[in-house]
Amino acid sequence: MSKATNYTARLPDANGFIQYPQNEHDIWQELYSRQLVNLPGRACQAYMDGLDRLALPSDRIPQLNEIDAVLQQTTGWKTAAVPALISFGKFFELLANKSFPVATFIRSREELDYLQEPDIFHEVFGHCPLLTNPSFAHFSHLYGKLGLAASKQDRVFLARLYWFTVEFGVIRGNNDLSIYGGGILSSPGETDFVMGDEPEIRAFDLVDVMRTPYRIDIMQPIYYAISDICELDKIAEMDIMGAVNKAKQLGLFEATYPAKAG
Repeated sequence: MSKATNYTARLPDANGFIQYPQNEHDIWQELYSRQLVNLPGRACQAYMDGLDRLALPSDRIPQLNEIDAVLQQTTGWKTAAVPALISFGKFFELLANKSFPVATFIRSREELDYLQEPDIFHEVFGHCPLLTNPSFAHFSHLYGKLGLAASKQDRVFLARLYWFTVEFGVIRGNNDLSIYGGGILSSPGETDFVMGDEPEIRAFDLVDVMRTPYRIDIMQPIYYAISDICELDKIAEMDIMGAVNKAKQLGLFEATYPAKAG
């Protein structure tokens, strides 16, 4: 979303091709190879199925038209190349039109384990595999339409829903924990962290999620778990804007993390 960024997106040429230098392909390769080891047994099955469908290259940053060919065929989605950070309004508009924003830069080696901004590895490796899943794709589309029509104040509460589902959502079925949030799946550090003993895993509750504050620059102390990826269909059928109003009335929970210095 719209704020200061340390990165500059690479622009496509007239044919939509984006030229990346070799050192950036090397970072993709390192991230890809690390997560291929980290994710089996941790990522949810729907994600692993989508990763197989996308057949992402391991040795280079993929071109967006390669991703689009699969998404269009499976769920009717496509990607949209964007600058490093975009406004809430543009973000919701893209989702409402089944276009997933992809920032066309990749993180530096200094931020390999955890990145505060969404880079192309986060967007493509973290999110695009699940966009081949009908439940995840439907939820993302509905979320975009709700956000596009929402007020600025309501969008803040909707952002928490996105954070604790699409970005940092987990699944707990039969007492087994698995990951579907792209912010975890694209972060080697957070993938290890979420499966450990330190974070608190809460059962998903729509109003509670919207009342839970978060910080983008730390490992998450709290995650919300759905029972199955198909539960996103049930959430999409809930009165989400009614839940926003209730969350506003009740107010936020007390933060479980220290205040940011400065």
